[in-house]
Amino acid sequence: MDIAGKAVLLTGGSAGIGRELARQMKAKGAQVAVTGRNRDRLAEMRDEGFEAIEADLSNAHGVDALVADLGDRNIDILVNNAGQGVDHDFRQAQPDADATDACIYANLDAPIRLITALLPRMEDRPEAALVNVTSGLAIAPRAGSPVYCATKAGLRSYTMALRAQLAGSNVHVIEALPPVVETQMTADRNMKKMPASECARHILATIEGNRPQANVGMVKLLNLVHSISPALARRIMMGF
Repeated sequence: MDIAGKAVLLTGGSAGIGRELARQMKAKGAQVAVTGRNRDRLAEMRDEGFEAIEADLSNAHGVDALVADLGDRNIDILVNNAGQGVDHDFRQAQPDADATDACIYANLDAPIRLITALLPRMEDRPEAALVNVTSGLAIAPRAGSPVYCATKAGLRSYTMALRAQLAGSNVHVIEALPPVVETQMTADRNMKKMPASECARHILATIEGNRPQANVGMVKLLNLVHSISPALARRIMMGF
């Protein structure tokens, strides 16, 4: 896919992987609109020449408000990148049920609701792409993040099924599976992390190549291990 001139909606595009992907897509001629919740970061994106829309995607009202803001504009590429983590480890503290619900909505319900609302107009475009950003943890979970892992695994399954539904259509369905990346969400993780710009580069190459899946960095190895022995992959990741 040649993304020059394509109209892009990229959720969670004011920081981390989303911000770097937005910059790289804009550099190649795409018209990129980003969403986010932090007003200061959104203002910075506007200063860089992006359309930046304030949107809270952790509930249905926020998703519906975003769709209303979009009006009937054309969308060639939808990147469901927005997401959030949640503390949910009974070994440390009683989880917050409301925070858990917000995480589930932002990571799973919101992408599905956006796709439901926007897919009809994407099917009318000459060529379109739908990109769902999941995680290597969608392949095998880690014990300390059961809710986050569950949402990403759910979005992975949804993406696979949707790809089968849209096979032969003009809409390319892509899943991007990042490894641990330098973002605000992983700031407290003391380990080697991939730069967000490098992760974004791999995702963009997958979009341009019309490939169905971007296994980024160490996720390639995890996917290989899982294909040989799912049980081994689970054992490795549970202690990660």
